[in-house]
Amino acid sequence: MSLSDELKLFTGRANPELAREITEYLGIPLGKMEIRSFSDGETYVKINENVRGKDVFLLQPTSPSANENLMELLIMIDASQRASAGRITAVIPYYGYARQDRKDQPRVPITSKLVANLITTAGADRVLTMDLHVDQIQGFFDIKVDHLFAVSVIIDYFKKKNLKDLVVLSPDVGGLRRARAYAKRLGAPLAFVDKRRPIADEAEVINIVGKIKGKQVLIVDDMVDTGGTLLAAVKSLIEKGATAVYASCTHAVLSGKAYEKINTSALKEMIVTDTIPLDSKRAGEKIKVLSVAPLLGEAIKRIHQNQSVSNLF
Repeated sequence: MSLSDELKLFTGRANPELAREITEYLGIPLGKMEIRSFSDGETYVKINENVRGKDVFLLQPTSPSANENLMELLIMIDASQRASAGRITAVIPYYGYARQDRKDQPRVPITSKLVANLITTAGADRVLTMDLHVDQIQGFFDIKVDHLFAVSVIIDYFKKKNLKDLVVLSPDVGGLRRARAYAKRLGAPLAFVDKRRPIADEAEVINIVGKIKGKQVLIVDDMVDTGGTLLAAVKSLIEKGATAVYASCTHAVLSGKAYEKINTSALKEMIVTDTIPLDSKRAGEKIKVLSVAPLLGEAIKRIHQNQSVSNLF
């Protein structure tokens, strides 16, 4: 029996190109699903093929517009569950609402937990995601979670560049574990930014801990939204004598004027992945996209065949 007989991959409207690349890697056709919006904004989903007893994977990052894409994912899960799918895996390359993972002030929600509850209640049996904002979000789910990392894809790119006098830098203390993994595999020293955030979406660089002068610097992060934190770090690094500054992130949210800010900054190059589709007209020459389709495709195949996914880390 061929892989396509039992494994079915469907996609929402958030990132269909990534889904197509994954099906090419797996050698299976993309599942037939009709998705459209009513005039009042409600989402309609219909699965146009038999999925009874099948191993169903639903690809949908909850990227902008986050609320619409999240709701679409929930409806896709519900439709699959009511169509008697054997197992439903929500493939969420970018997990939105991840930044609200704790109560850091009175009377605020923990939306990462809320979204986890919604996905579980809708009927998902498993979640496959990538580079969560914080690892503990896995514990918010009462179903199985496979958590992938784009580090291997990004590191392969920078190894080929063979940058001399390289320092890996975390833009905040919370990202030190991620930066340490990059530094170890690139054979580079580690540095980090000590910052304070006076108001939401704005960052003020206070101090850079580590030797920067005369070095090329690679800033690593899980996501870039407005670019405020990233570009504040770039400015400070150049002022402190860095010869060139590169950046990498898995999830390029790039809201507001982030594209324009990055392309007019002192940043040498920014490497992102395709967990979120980019606006190619605004990306410019500084932003380079690497595909995570082979990594996700291999994880999907291994999950379907009940093989180890940890070997991909």
